[in-house]
Amino acid sequence: MAETPGMPEPTLEEQIAAYQREFQDLDPQVEQIVTALSRLNRRMNVAYGRQTAALGISNAEWEVLKALVLSGAPYRLGPSDLAKRLGLTPAAMTHRIDRMLVEGLVTRERDESNRVRVIVELTAEGREKWLEAMRLATVFEEDLLQDLSADERNTLGDVLTRLLRRVEHAQPDAGGRLSDLD
Repeated sequence: MAETPGMPEPTLEEQIAAYQREFQDLDPQVEQIVTALSRLNRRMNVAYGRQTAALGISNAEWEVLKALVLSGAPYRLGPSDLAKRLGLTPAAMTHRIDRMLVEGLVTRERDESNRVRVIVELTAEGREKWLEAMRLATVFEEDLLQDLSADERNTLGDVLTRLLRRVEHAQPDAGGRLSDLD
């Protein structure tokens, strides 16, 4: 089952069969679910990456735009707040903001009420890039889920949310990058 460059990835069934052959304690039902989730996540990330690239922004820049929008109007956060939300080091966040300043997606100004503090704010151009990315993502996501009925979508959403809550509870520090995984 070793992957050779240019060779297609094994099917889900082939991968599970190989795992069962090598590890008899494997629960094939559990493996089918987690492998399908993993593959779906990987392919969705590739699709989103292609969409953001078509807009002239990186996934990393999209994450900053998203964090600023999620903060609510007037779409402003300090660099350290952004770094924490994205699981980045302050240096990595500064580098990312520097690139986005040049591209006109954000501004960085001193906080008038606290001259030591810096504020990063979403520009009109940055908000428009975010909206364009959301429009593209919506089309992709609707296409992805087109074969599911409204009830199936609700059930899938509920089940995935329960799984996410379990992981978030068990590993509350896993939202961003972990120092032991760098």
